[in-house]
Amino acid sequence: MTPIPYATMDRMHDKIKDELRAAYDEVMRNGWFILGGKLTAFEREFAAYCGVAHCVGCGNGLDAITAILRAMRIGQGNKVIIPTHTFIATALAVSYAGATPVPVDVLPGSFNIDPKQAEAAICPKTKAIIAVHLYGQAADMSALRSVADRHGLKLIEDAAQAHGAYLNGKRVGSLGDAAAFSFYPGKNLGALGDGGAVLTDDAALAAKVRAYINYGSAEKYRHESLGVNSRLDEMQAAFLSVKLKYLDAWNKERADIAARYLAEIKHPEVLLPRTYADKSHVWHIFAVRSRRRDALQANLSDQGIGTQIHYPLPVHRQGAYADAGFAGTPIPVAEGIAAEVLSLPLFIGMTDAETGAVVDAVNRWAAPPATDSPGIA
Repeated sequence: MTPIPYATMDRMHDKIKDELRAAYDEVMRNGWFILGGKLTAFEREFAAYCGVAHCVGCGNGLDAITAILRAMRIGQGNKVIIPTHTFIATALAVSYAGATPVPVDVLPGSFNIDPKQAEAAICPKTKAIIAVHLYGQAADMSALRSVADRHGLKLIEDAAQAHGAYLNGKRVGSLGDAAAFSFYPGKNLGALGDGGAVLTDDAALAAKVRAYINYGSAEKYRHESLGVNSRLDEMQAAFLSVKLKYLDAWNKERADIAARYLAEIKHPEVLLPRTYADKSHVWHIFAVRSRRRDALQANLSDQGIGTQIHYPLPVHRQGAYADAGFAGTPIPVAEGIAAEVLSLPLFIGMTDAETGAVVDAVNRWAAPPATDSPGIA
C-alpha cells in the first residue's frame, strides 16, 4: 500500500500556489516587511471573519496568550486555571506572564476543560480561566462564562486549534474576553512560518496588546511598558489573507473526512470522538481512544499509515513543572486520555481511497475485544 502520511500541506498549497506566489511577489515589490498594509488588511479580515472588533497580529500563539495576560495585568502572585490536557504553550504563556498555571481535569466527551473542575480550583489569587478549544471543537463557554462571572474572573480563549469553529452560531474567538490564535503551518489556517493573533472586542485591551508585542511602544521611540518583539510580518499576513478565503471550504473538507471515519470505523477497542449539536467541529485533529493505543499505532505504522499522539503527557506531569507542586495530584480523566489517545490522518487533499484505507486498516486490526473499553460521557 502507498504510504499515507499523518498530514501533509503539499496538496493544499499546490491548489493555491499561484495566489501564494502572487502574494509573495507583491510584498517583495512593496519592500515593506513589518507593520505594513498586508498586516492591517489581514487583521481587518480575520476580525470580521470571527465577528470581533479587533485583531492584533503577533509572532505566534504562545505570545498571543502571554500578551493577553500582560494586557490584563495578570502576573506575579496571580493564578490562571487551564486544562491539563493541552499543548504546553497554554501553561507556558501563564508562566511567562509571571502568574501560576493551575491545571485541572477535562470532560471525557469533548476533552475540553471541565467547568466544574475549573470552579473547584478557584481561590482568592485566581484571576482568569483559559479555555482551550481542543482538536477543533469549542469548550463549554456558556458554563465557563457563568463560572467566570460569578467569581469576577477573565475568560480567555486558546483557539489555536479551532479556526472557524462555531458554538451556538458564534465563531470561536468571539466567545470570551479575548482570544489567542496560532497560525503555525499545520493549523486549519496556517502561515508559511510562525504567526499568531489576539482577538477581542475591547479596544483598550487591543491597544495594550499591540504596544506589548511592539517593544511596549504605541508611538515610535516611546516605550511605556516592558514589551517584546512579536509581530506578524507582512509576508505571513499576505499568505494568511490568501488562505483565509479558503478556510470554510477546507474545514468542510476536513469535516467530510471525519464524517466518514465516524460512520465507517467500527472496532470494539476503538472509541470515536464525540460531537455535539450546538458545536461545529473543524477537525484540526481526529483523535480516537484505545486501551491498546500503542499496539494500534504500531499496526498502522506497519501498514504505512502515519499517526500522532496529541498529547501523551498532561501539563501537570511535564518535567517543566516538576517543581510546581501539582505533579503528584491525580487528574484521572486527562491521564486516561493521554494514555489512550491516537490521532488518525486527516488533511486537505486526502483522497477517498486514502480515507478508506485508514478505515479498513483500523477495522482489520486484530486486537481482541477489551472487556473494559473506555466510555464517553
